[in-house]
Amino acid sequence: MTTLDKRSADSARPAPGRAAGSWRSPRNLHPLAWWTWALALATAASRTTNPLLLLLVLAVLGYVVTARRTDAPWARGFMYYLGLALTVVAIRVAFRCVFATGITPHDHLLFSLPHIPTPAWYAGIRIGGPVSLEATLSAAFDGLRLACLICCIGAANTLANPKRALRVLPGALYELGVAVTVSLSVAPQLVQSVQRVARARRLRAGRSKGVRALRSVVVPVLEDALERSLHLAAAMDSRGYGRSGTATRRSRRTTGALMLLGMCGLCAGVYGLLDGTAPAALGLPAFLAGAALCVAGLLLGGRRVRRTTYRPDRWRAAEFGVAGCGVAAAVLLFATVGYDATDLNPSLYPLSWPSLPVVPVLALLLAGAAGAVAPPPGRSPGAAPSPGPRPAGSKGAAGAGTDRTTTEVRT
Repeated sequence: MTTLDKRSADSARPAPGRAAGSWRSPRNLHPLAWWTWALALATAASRTTNPLLLLLVLAVLGYVVTARRTDAPWARGFMYYLGLALTVVAIRVAFRCVFATGITPHDHLLFSLPHIPTPAWYAGIRIGGPVSLEATLSAAFDGLRLACLICCIGAANTLANPKRALRVLPGALYELGVAVTVSLSVAPQLVQSVQRVARARRLRAGRSKGVRALRSVVVPVLEDALERSLHLAAAMDSRGYGRSGTATRRSRRTTGALMLLGMCGLCAGVYGLLDGTAPAALGLPAFLAGAALCVAGLLLGGRRVRRTTYRPDRWRAAEFGVAGCGVAAAVLLFATVGYDATDLNPSLYPLSWPSLPVVPVLALLLAGAAGAVAPPPGRSPGAAPSPGPRPAGSKGAAGAGTDRTTTEVRT
C-alpha cells in the first residue's frame, strides 16, 4: 500500500470514540434532560412499595449512572447517595422496631424488646415490646421507597452538570438558581474533599482508622469547605451578584407580589385537583391562574437581567429520548392499565411473596433504556487527554468530546 493509500484509509476510518452516526458523538447531554428523567423515575418509584420493583429501580439507576457518568468531580458521588439511602432504610426499620405499633395477634413475632411505660398524654405510642415480621417488612418497604427517591436525586446530580443547568433558567430566577446550584454542588464538593484528604493520608502512611482517623479527616474537610465558601463569596461579589441594576422599587415589589400570588394559586390548584371534595374553583381554574401570574412575574423580573450565552445547549433527539423514557415510565405506573393496581402495593396480610407485574417491569426497563439512548459522555474540560498517538487528520477534532463552557454576563 502506498503512502497515499494509507492516508486515504486513515481519513475514511471514523474518529476514536465516535459511532457511525453523528448523533452518537461523545457529548454531554442537556442537564434538564437528565433531571426530567430522574424526577420522572422518582415519580414512578413513589407509586409503589413492591420491593421487587423498587430493587429494579435501583438497578436501572445503577446501570444508567455507570454507563453515562462523566469524569467530573460531581460524577463520583452516587455511591455516597446509595450509602445514605441504605442508612435511611436502616433508620426506618429501627424506629419501627423501637416504637412498636400496629401489632396484631396474627403477626409472626420475631423478638421482643424491653417495654418502657409511657404517660397517659403519650397514649397511642409505645416504646419497646414485641416486634413482628410484618411490621418490620412494612417499614423496610417504606424505607426502600424513600431510598429510591434519594438515589434518583443522586443520579441527577451525578449525570447532570449543575453549572450548565443554571444558564437555562429564566432571568428572573437567576439569583435563586445560583443558590440552588451552590446547594446542589455542596455534596459533590464534600465527596471530592473527603477523597482528596483520604488520598493525602495514604501518601503520608496514615495508619489510624475508624474513630481515631475522624479528626484527621474532618478538620481538613471543614477547612476546605470554609476556603471554598470564601472564594465563592469573593467571586460573586466581584461579579456584582445580587445588585438590583436598573430595576425600580415598584418593579421589584410588583414582581414579588406576582410570584407570591402565583405560587399560592398553584398550591391551591394542586390541592383542588387532588381533593375530590374541594370546590371546583380550587381545581383547574386556580392552577391556571397561578401559572399565569407566575409567568407574568418571570417576564417582568427577567427584564432587569440581561445575559449573553456562549454556545448554548441544544435540545436534540437524544434529549427527547432520555426525557421520554422517564416520562413514559411514570405515565405507565400512574395509568394502571394492563395490570392490577394492588400489585404496586402488595399487602402483608396474609404474608406472601409479592408478585411481579409485567407492565411496570417493562416501564422501568424502558426508563433504563436511557443509558443506551444517551450518547457517550464527553471528556470534561479539566480531564487529562487520553494516551496514545493522535490519528492523522484529527487535529481539529481533538476537543470534539469536551464540555463546551458557557460564559454568562449580567449587566
